[in-house]
Amino acid sequence: MSLGFEGIQFHDDDAVPDLEALAPAQIVKAAEAMRRKLADKGLVAEFVAPRLWEHAHGIDGGYTSNDPSARAWAIERSKRAVDVAVALGTDLIVMWPAREGTSVRESKNPIAASAQMLAAIDAILGAHPNIRLAIEPKPNEPVDHAFVPTIGHALALGSRSSDPARVGVLIESAHAILAGLDPSDEMGFALAARKLWSVHLNDQNGLKFDQDKVFGAANLRGAFDQVRVLEAADYAATGAFVGFDVKAQRTQTADKAAAHLATSKAIFLRLVEKVRTYPARAAEQCVADRDYEALERLVLEHLLSA
Repeated sequence: MSLGFEGIQFHDDDAVPDLEALAPAQIVKAAEAMRRKLADKGLVAEFVAPRLWEHAHGIDGGYTSNDPSARAWAIERSKRAVDVAVALGTDLIVMWPAREGTSVRESKNPIAASAQMLAAIDAILGAHPNIRLAIEPKPNEPVDHAFVPTIGHALALGSRSSDPARVGVLIESAHAILAGLDPSDEMGFALAARKLWSVHLNDQNGLKFDQDKVFGAANLRGAFDQVRVLEAADYAATGAFVGFDVKAQRTQTADKAAAHLATSKAIFLRLVEKVRTYPARAAEQCVADRDYEALERLVLEHLLSA
């Protein structure tokens, strides 16, 4: 709260610890208690995400597991996450298909897996008439190949659901970079479809493990372009949140444990200023003249200016 954030993003068992041991009514009661705690601090819950990937049943993927009982568990756990979300006062569920993929390609049938993912989406939508689902794609890690690796895949899957109007996406900067894509282009693609319902801004130093670096730490111009596309679409007017999925450095001391969040927010707000003071008329003239070298210099000098 002292950092000036307005909401919190929850995994289901963040809001309701040990929910696997609780009856549905107990889960709702615990989530309602959490909602009151948030309200006391002037906060709201942005979304709830079922945490399937850390449970023994989800080790081979929950929704696409080769074990039918594990698939049934994943759907039931996701329905309980819907109960948590409703009790917390949010209508948004985030599906991060962490282990929904393969490390050995021949271990699963991708045609069947697509149908299983779609069945899971429909089950979540069917759990409550007002719930919305945002898919957060990632191409790899903790699996070698994910079944829903990019925003295009997520939007295509959502379009085949029982209620496409209630299925959108959450874009994480690092996940797009890990797919070899530009996060601002992925955001633009989703914004054009009016399906960008949340963002996780962070950074990534190349195609390696998911680093969750401070926003702008590896590619400040890339961060500028992400803010620029959000501003161009008037993303703030949609009421959707801007979130920072960033990790503290391993060397960080406990007394500075929130520094990565404060830095990400500060960089984001500074880039909002940069976007709003961008010399648009001069940039448009560069484009009209097809003088992209001049445009390149204009952007760089603007980013370097005080």
